Amino acid sequence: MESENAIATEVIGLAIKIHRQIGPGLLESAYKECLYYELKKTGFYVEKEKALPLIYDEIKLDCGYRLDIIVENKLIIEVKAVEALNEIYLAQTLTYLKLAHCKLGLLINFNVLLLKDGIKRVINT
Repeated sequence: MESENAIATEVIGLAIKIHRQIGPGLLESAYKECLYYELKKTGFYVEKEKALPLIYDEIKLDCGYRLDIIVENKLIIEVKAVEALNEIYLAQTLTYLKLAHCKLGLLINFNVLLLKDGIKRVINT
């Protein structure tokens, strides 16, 4: 998980940079695009809105799940711009980690005054 942690550290730094520049109050899609742009610019292999199938009873089902951002096929980023993070967002991120077979995710809510208060690490054990 060492490389996931290193990636997460860089992602958090870029998210803070974005938040300082444009602040809270925008749509989720704006923050997602900015973060995607910054990650690509940094040289990471990054995918946005990646389809995530559900395997149920050994059948692959396309249920329309999409990862906001996945970095280096290791770190899932779920971007939010909501009044407050609640347990369902944490559960959603954990489910995405399990379905994608990833160990670490970041749930980032940009709709806060200090971004550090809007970041949650989610670990798939």
